[in-house]
Amino acid sequence: MPPRSTRPTDKFDDDDYPAYTMGRAAEMLGTTPAFLRTLGENRLITPLRSDGGHRRYSRYQLRIAARARELVDQGTKIEDACRIVVLEDQLEEAQRINEELRADRVPAPPAT
Repeated sequence: MPPRSTRPTDKFDDDDYPAYTMGRAAEMLGTTPAFLRTLGENRLITPLRSDGGHRRYSRYQLRIAARARELVDQGTKIEDACRIVVLEDQLEEAQRINEELRADRVPAPPAT
């Protein structure tokens, strides 16, 4: 998944800041670098690259990867897990937008 658009001014608070190396990300998820590469090949997450070309992951991407791993651990094929996570993310975004639109809507005047 590409990074989200809103960014805090402090890197420590930024869920999209690419703070984690592939090795550290794999360690945090309890998986292997190959698993993370496979998620990239399936276009679930697209890590940024350091000046040296090394993959760097954000906290947001690690949450997405953790959800995919959860599904794979339950027996879902990795390709299917990636699709499920994308659809879950799209649904969450659509629900957020829907709630914002409802909150912005001015109530209709009472009928007389």
